[in-house]
Amino acid sequence: MRSRLPYRAALVAVAFALGFYGSVPAPLTARAQKVEKIDPLPSWNEGAAKTAILDFVARTTKEGSPDFVPAPERIAVFDNDGTLWPENPLPFELAFTFDAAKARVAKKPELKDTPAYKALAEGDISALAADHHKLLMQLALDTHAGMTTDEFHKSVADWIATAKHPRYKRLYADCTFLPMQEALKLLRANGYKTFIVSGGTVEFMRVWAEKVYGIPPEQVVGTTFKTKYALVDEKPALTILPEIALIDDKAGKPVGIQQFIGRRPVMCFGNSDGDHEMLQWTTVGRKPSFGLIVHHTDGDREYAYDAKPKSSGKLVEALEAAPKRGWTVVDMKKDWKQVFTSEK
Repeated sequence: MRSRLPYRAALVAVAFALGFYGSVPAPLTARAQKVEKIDPLPSWNEGAAKTAILDFVARTTKEGSPDFVPAPERIAVFDNDGTLWPENPLPFELAFTFDAAKARVAKKPELKDTPAYKALAEGDISALAADHHKLLMQLALDTHAGMTTDEFHKSVADWIATAKHPRYKRLYADCTFLPMQEALKLLRANGYKTFIVSGGTVEFMRVWAEKVYGIPPEQVVGTTFKTKYALVDEKPALTILPEIALIDDKAGKPVGIQQFIGRRPVMCFGNSDGDHEMLQWTTVGRKPSFGLIVHHTDGDREYAYDAKPKSSGKLVEALEAAPKRGWTVVDMKKDWKQVFTSEK
């Protein structure tokens, strides 16, 4: 009997070490507790906004919860300009359009006397925006259409690789909001599929969405130009036509979601009245659902502009509706410890 006791004692010791008796050594327990305490939103200050995101994700991904959402239905949509990166002093695609238009004038000097290019040269934004953005639309058509999708993607990639934000003096792709990047990662880690649904053109956004946000091109919805297929030099190509098939802004956003995603989202993140209808489509009359508005209140680290009626990212109607709809409003100045990923 005595010869068997050490062997059995050894087995029990091994069993305890492996956790078969509901216990682990103290060092392992401490490590496990440390892992559990990792904050998935470290650049967010503690408060109602952060708690709302974490609570909703927990409730909708826990089996047995009354708010459980099956994985195929976990769709989250994000506006881009003003939600994932700044849109001041201009939305980034508009900055690209202006730079591309100036490059066209350098090659075709005769353009400088036309109304759109003259207004651009004079910095007359009011003239460009007049008559329902008629001249601005002309510049957009001139710089986006008439080339193949591959040619356009290359022009965007070249611009992104060199163009810098005038205030921050760093590449536009380095000016994304760290708190929102963390939110994207949190959602994907919990089985949510993340989509961009933006007023910007889909071809512009697809160039950098996967690299910058981890969102593949097939999960980008945006303003869409008509395209035409043809064999060019025995190679298949899609040419962008000077006709718009969908304006993915305001009421166009729910239309784009239905056309390209085919499911109503469970979560929606926006920042302006251009996202109002998308927030409604996601949340009104539906539970569980979640809406969030990024309110630009930090003029020191970013810009404080969205309460201005003529701002490109005007936020008046949606902000007014937020309390009634139960949408979470993020006060950038109060809720974010850090604004940009490039500050990390």
